[in-house]
Amino acid sequence: MLFVRSMAMIFVALSIVFVCLWFYARAARREKLQAQWDRDQGPGRRESFLAAEMASYEERLKRKLIWGVYVIPGSLLAILIYVTNMG
Repeated sequence: MLFVRSMAMIFVALSIVFVCLWFYARAARREKLQAQWDRDQGPGRRESFLAAEMASYEERLKRKLIWGVYVIPGSLLAILIYVTNMG
């Protein structure tokens, strides 16, 4: 039961990290795109340019964050637990 409770707390903590990184990365990318559009006076309206670019960026961002926040740390934790218990 302690293991399940610990895993739930770790999942909640990682979810908070995921959400914080999601908002930070989106804000940073949006600022960069706004600066790019202002510099180049890009094609079309600014809002439509930002919406199109952010839509494609969010798909890639979600994939990267899931791997970087949940899958890789979870795998490393599982390996660490396995090595500790078998060693």
